[in-house]
Amino acid sequence: MTGMVYLVGSGPGGTGLLTQRAADMIETADVIFYDQLPGEEILMSLPKKAEKIDCGKYGGHHTLEQREIEALMIDRAKKGLTIVRLKGGDPFLFGRGGEELEAVRAAGIAVEMVPGISSALAVPASVGIPVTHRKYASQVTILTGHEDPAKPSSALDWKLLAQGRGTIVILMGVANLTNIARALVDHGKNPETPVAIIERGLRKGRRVTTGPLTEIGEMAKNAGVKPPAVIVIGDVVRLYDPGQPDLIPPEVTEDA
Repeated sequence: MTGMVYLVGSGPGGTGLLTQRAADMIETADVIFYDQLPGEEILMSLPKKAEKIDCGKYGGHHTLEQREIEALMIDRAKKGLTIVRLKGGDPFLFGRGGEELEAVRAAGIAVEMVPGISSALAVPASVGIPVTHRKYASQVTILTGHEDPAKPSSALDWKLLAQGRGTIVILMGVANLTNIARALVDHGKNPETPVAIIERGLRKGRRVTTGPLTEIGEMAKNAGVKPPAVIVIGDVVRLYDPGQPDLIPPEVTEDA
């Protein structure tokens, strides 16, 4: 009998923001394919009975390539096992969940999507930055920062992004932040547009760096900003108040 694959989002950090459905599927899994993004608290809580396969990326090196991950999931499922593919945030927001969904379906294996709370929304909210606000922004655009805007054939329309009046949220964008900021300014974005970089999200050691778009790349370098981080560009950043108490839920603070 063929097993089942669950593509599970672990949320933005810590067991407190893991959905009940995600927790239930993790508990019943025979095999868990994971990377480092769910965070130490969740990874340390994985059931001992389950086989655990590390699919993470460390120092630019992939432990397993995408096709290897998909092949291993299919192999285990065909042996009748229950598979959980555990991803940080939500699997379908820059998490390659769509590719894994296609691969598993093509192999004739049943698959269920278990959404997670996306860091693109939760992390800004946790420091008091709403990605939309009736006064400041009625739309939000979420980008991957992996793409270098300086390359000849960008998949992103930087002119459209620069001229939009909504909020821009960038995931995985620390390495390319200087190029991203330059592309937006070059295409007409106000150089004084406020930016917030939120490192470590809903984890212990979180740090927020703010500054104008034209200076944020250099500020990030000088501050030693490191991933994982969520970058928010837009007038909603004006609502950030560094004097407010930390909003990290108590059950999340042990996630190092």
